[in-house]
Amino acid sequence: MRGSAAARGYDGKWRKERAKFLKENPLCKHCYDEGELLEATVVDHIVPHKGDKKLFWNKKNWQPLCKRHHDSKTVREDGGFGRSLESK
Repeated sequence: MRGSAAARGYDGKWRKERAKFLKENPLCKHCYDEGELLEATVVDHIVPHKGDKKLFWNKKNWQPLCKRHHDSKTVREDGGFGRSLESK
């Protein structure tokens, strides 16, 4: 079971960096690649950090996504919001 968002590193420091990143990268990367201009609302870790703080804070591992693209990526990677594919 996943811990709370704060326990996973999504604390005040993260919220500040997230806001800064989205201000600098306002468009969803996947929508842009598809020829659409949609606002990014999520900072996605390209490679899931799985608790690795170095990977968590590596901005080269961040990408701006809309909620739809982030949700579909999460489901592809781990079965959806922390549930393993085996439990489905």
